[in-house]
Amino acid sequence: MSETLEILVVDDEARLADLFAAWLETEWVVDTAYDGDAALEKMDDSVEVVLLDRRMPGLSGDQVLTKIRDTGYDSRVVMVTAVDPDFDIIEMGFDDYLVKPVSKDELIEIVAEVAGRSEYESDIREYYALVSKKALLESEKIEHELADNDEYQQLCERVSELRGRVDKTVSEMQSHDEFVGAFEDLQPEN
Repeated sequence: MSETLEILVVDDEARLADLFAAWLETEWVVDTAYDGDAALEKMDDSVEVVLLDRRMPGLSGDQVLTKIRDTGYDSRVVMVTAVDPDFDIIEMGFDDYLVKPVSKDELIEIVAEVAGRSEYESDIREYYALVSKKALLESEKIEHELADNDEYQQLCERVSELRGRVDKTVSEMQSHDEFVGAFEDLQPEN
């Protein structure tokens, strides 16, 4: 993930798209598109999060999402829409779903959360790749060769750093899940 997160807000209600952009651009780099075709024209590998309305004239948000995934973009996509979710969402390739109206705090929180997932997945991939290299070297080299090699020592330090970051993220996710679970326990029965 880049130092400055790039977000694309896609909504045919220009005033709403501009409002969402204004809320987010204090933290991140934000671009807007007011229809599906414009969204696809603005898509590239630098866009890390897409906030996408489902119901738009021309290309719907569902169609834009399909094209984003079919093109191979690795962006996180959050559907931000007035369409209540139904069983059709099961097969859709989005990362999260917000039903309008959406508050500024909700929007900022969801963008930070999905961006964090990207970073976590990247850390996990790197961690396992480096652990594999470390294990291979340890099976092929004798202990003093490993101890005398600066690159191996740097590899060990990076593995340790990534392990700490991954553990911290898992702990934060568990705390979030426990909070949500406790909150759901407080909800009245239907």
